[in-house]
Amino acid sequence: MQLDKAIQGRHSTRKFKDKKPDWRDIIDCIDAARFAPMAGDCFTLRFVLIDDEKTINKLAEASQQEFIKQVKYVVVVCSDPRITLNAYEERGERYCRQQAGAAIQNFLLKIEEKKLATCWIGHFVDRIIKEAVKIPKDIHVEAIFPIGYEFNKKRTRKAKIDLDNVLYFHKFKNKKMKVPKTLDV
Repeated sequence: MQLDKAIQGRHSTRKFKDKKPDWRDIIDCIDAARFAPMAGDCFTLRFVLIDDEKTINKLAEASQQEFIKQVKYVVVVCSDPRITLNAYEERGERYCRQQAGAAIQNFLLKIEEKKLATCWIGHFVDRIIKEAVKIPKDIHVEAIFPIGYEFNKKRTRKAKIDLDNVLYFHKFKNKKMKVPKTLDV
């Protein structure tokens, strides 16, 4: 699959088929996350692949997202910030969040390539997620991802926002690229 097609086709899914994905495809998606940039090459992320129905139901309740109960697999993405915090002190927390986002995007693009579907869930009660998945107190839960096959594949979506609304040149809010001065030869 071409990268542009994967980027533009990726979207959040909240209605899944009953069909169970091959867990090896999900492992391939997790593997893609390992190639994201990491501060000081300290890979802080950890992934928990869950197929237990009771645990999946607890995750749905913890996030107040009933649609999660439709899937056969959920991936919980966590980060262990200790090494990065030791190396970069207070900025280490920021770096952990940045690298989590970069790795998750790789993961999401691979999900699209595999023709799987998911929804990035970032709103949840951390304590309940940690209890359900036995995650230690000092580990951060970044997000949860219900994974399956989309019930009705959506049409290709258009850009969420015009590029002109988010791109500036040289200074914040400057919408014009300076015309280069001509060279006198």
